[in-house]
Amino acid sequence: MSKDQQGEQFMVDLLQHLRSSMLYTDLYTAAQEEASKPSIKITELRKGVLSGLVNGGWDRKLQNAIYYYMQTHSCQPHQSDSEHHKEPLVYIRKAQQNWEKKILKSLNSMCTELNIPLAKKRLEQEQKDMLSRWTELGTDGPDLSQIRPVYAPKDFLEVVTGLQNLNYENALTSGSNFHNFWGVIQVPVKVKSIDQLRLQYSEMAVNQCQIGVDDVSDISADLFDVEQTRLSNKVLAAKHAPTAQEYAKKGCPTSARGELWCQIMGIEVTDVDILYYGQLKTSVIQHDLLVDNLLYKDVKLTATNDDHYFVFEDFLYQVLLPFSRDTVVLKHFEHNSTTPPKSYIRGKLGVEEFAVVYPPNGVIPFHGFAMYVAPLCYVYKDVVTLYYVFRHMYMHYFYRLHSLSSHPQGIVALSSLFERLLQMSEPELFQHLVRIGCQPLKIAFKWLMRAFSGFLASDQVLLLWDRILAFDSLEILSVLCVAIFCFRKTNLMKVTTFSAAEAVLADVTTLQVIPILQLVLFSK
Repeated sequence: MSKDQQGEQFMVDLLQHLRSSMLYTDLYTAAQEEASKPSIKITELRKGVLSGLVNGGWDRKLQNAIYYYMQTHSCQPHQSDSEHHKEPLVYIRKAQQNWEKKILKSLNSMCTELNIPLAKKRLEQEQKDMLSRWTELGTDGPDLSQIRPVYAPKDFLEVVTGLQNLNYENALTSGSNFHNFWGVIQVPVKVKSIDQLRLQYSEMAVNQCQIGVDDVSDISADLFDVEQTRLSNKVLAAKHAPTAQEYAKKGCPTSARGELWCQIMGIEVTDVDILYYGQLKTSVIQHDLLVDNLLYKDVKLTATNDDHYFVFEDFLYQVLLPFSRDTVVLKHFEHNSTTPPKSYIRGKLGVEEFAVVYPPNGVIPFHGFAMYVAPLCYVYKDVVTLYYVFRHMYMHYFYRLHSLSSHPQGIVALSSLFERLLQMSEPELFQHLVRIGCQPLKIAFKWLMRAFSGFLASDQVLLLWDRILAFDSLEILSVLCVAIFCFRKTNLMKVTTFSAAEAVLADVTTLQVIPILQLVLFSK
């Protein structure tokens, strides 16, 4: 398909998307209301209606809808520009399929061992009990003593580091520019150079005012806060997504973060959204899924044991349980090489027409999954808004952190980017760690997979996520991993074992992320 044809198809898809959206219905209604106003003359109907719609802010709403659509539909599966560009997609996809089978097998084994079904309808009394304690689901929860996580980051790391390109040696001999001499990622995915990253993140340069730096300095913090509050109010009043995204590149003030993020993501909770969340809640109350227990267990093992997040336990259940029933989440598989897991109706094993996606959203949670939601609880007090923000961030970003693909924002590319940046910026440190049997990725991988949630202080996670949304990129996670290793270099150069290196990097909660990111990106 030529570029012109692609452009035409994109416009057709965009128009189809807009016509099927609530915005189209609301805009049509608003236009009818404008047309029926006594002040509108028949001879100037078109001009009068357009003027009324613009005055009502509908032009901005339409611009934001188009902007959001372009963002979410411009990311196509990445292919390497080497002569073997098709091959990585094939073997990575095969590895992902094998990994999916392994996860599903583990889930089914748990069902068999514990003699519990994947799903069952709750008894009427159980439904009443759950409804009555919906806001206190953390108390008197299910028995979790036999429940174990299906997989953890270290299990997924084995899969990522086990990826092998059968043509890799041929690629090297044929002049491929891929080199990762000391690292464990031996997949020729294309990643950015430090110069490209400096250009991409130029708004974070040390000569630019930053939230996360200037708001904590003793000298100018008060003046900076006043100015940022004024600016953020102006940005919010504009109701223009690109403006909000540009502003967020230097961080979001705590007081305005929630609204700014919603503007960037195109989230405006309507009565329809509230009704839909209510339907998901009803589904949770009516049916008990095995993944519910996995989610309960994960919250208990992670957020409940975290000083920053234990107070949000009930909030987490009110987001995660409905999320597991949300079939809208399945749409992210359209832009992904993964496929949703399927199970079979009892007695119909192997009969394809009786196969159903399980869980309904197609996502089997891993150990630490709840931490994708936890930091957002500091930003949103309304559980419905919190739900839609999390769903967007998962479908746009987080799913890439626990699935195999050759996409430049995927976990394979992010891992490779981390290793190559660290080799280039601190070759002596990298060599030393490898020499003592400590591959840096084995420590950094859990940071990447959880987008640092649960590892950094909560305010630092939010400052980091500001930049993920603002630059529409997960690559900053890899840069931060490098920054932390560089920052702890002196101590790391003294260690002689993997466990000692792990101990040096065990606690990163005291780190201020923006200054150390600037250090790696912009210091020579």
